[in-house]
Formats: sequence, C-alpha cells, structure tokens
Amino acid sequence: MDTGDIDILGRHPVPRHRLTLDDYHRLGEAGILGEDDRVELLEGQLVDMSPIGPRHALAVDALNELLVAAVSGRAAVRVQNPIVLDGGTEPQPDIVLVGRPWRGYPASHPGPGDIILLIEVADSSRDVDLGAKRELYARAGIREFWIVDLIADGVLVCRNPGGDRYQSVTWVEPAGVLDVEGLPGVTIPAGPLFT
Repeated sequence: MDTGDIDILGRHPVPRHRLTLDDYHRLGEAGILGEDDRVELLEGQLVDMSPIGPRHALAVDALNELLVAAVSGRAAVRVQNPIVLDGGTEPQPDIVLVGRPWRGYPASHPGPGDIILLIEVADSSRDVDLGAKRELYARAGIREFWIVDLIADGVLVCRNPGGDRYQSVTWVEPAGVLDVEGLPGVTIPAGPLFT
C-alpha cells in the first residue's frame, strides 16, 4: 500500500489529502481550528495532541524555570509554541531552546537551524514522542532532543541525527545531570522534573 493511502476497516486503501502549512494556517484564520483545538500538523496530517495532565504541566514548569536560569541570555526558552520542520510539519513541542539572536518573528516560527535543544514531556503522549516525533525530529536535523519520560522516570537524551534516527541515545536517571550540548557549561538537574 502507498504511504499516501489510509486503510479503511483493514481492507480498502483510500488516498489521503495532505495539508500544507498554508492550508493549516488558513483553517485557523477561517475559524475552523480555534485556539482551544489541541492539534498539530505532522507530515501534512492533523494530529490530536494529548491533554496536559498535572504531572506533565509540573515537569514543563520545572524545565522552563531551570532552563531560563541556566541559559541566562544565551538562548531563548520557548514553551509549547510551534516550530516548522518542513512545508507540512508544524509540531508544538513542550520546550525549545532557540539560539540568540533569533529574528524570525513576526514572519516565521523557528526551524531546525534555529533550534539548540527540543524537549518533549512524555506521559500519555509517550508512544508518539518515542516513535513518530523522534523520527521526525531526527529527519529534520534537530541536533539534540530530550524525552522526559514520566512513565519510566528518566530522560532519554538523543543527539547526532542521521537519517530518521539519532546516532547517540543515552538515559539519564532522576539523580543525574542534563547538559545542553549546544551550550557548553549549561546543565540542569534531572530530579526536579520528576517531583
């Protein structure tokens, strides 16, 4: 079956129409997608985002607080805002560190070349974060990607993208320290992400 088709009831392939970024933004401008609709565009498809639970929110807050203090003007910390990977992919990761100076606004969201570190907090979204998103981020050339795994209580640190995977993958326990490879000297403790 062609990857552009979907399988209805396991028997009948049906061609899909993939959205572009322009299509996606027009859906918002027309009011079809509102600010309360939790969707993101992945490879031309609208994908539902998981609801944000209390533990997920606390981890994102901890990351934001720790990283803002740690990067001290060397990077901007963006929380749950869009990035653009290509003409059909605009995910909304939990945290992105963007290099300074970054002058994309108001014309564009950051792209792979702007991103120092991308972080997803994984609980109900764990399968998507470990699977499809990790592959998308590697393919786009995101240099460093962390998955804060609230189910396994640790951080998967992915570096050195090549093709659709990361060549270097390490696991950091809650007692460990996380260092941002693209910002030498910037470290944060992992523990506060799991309280």
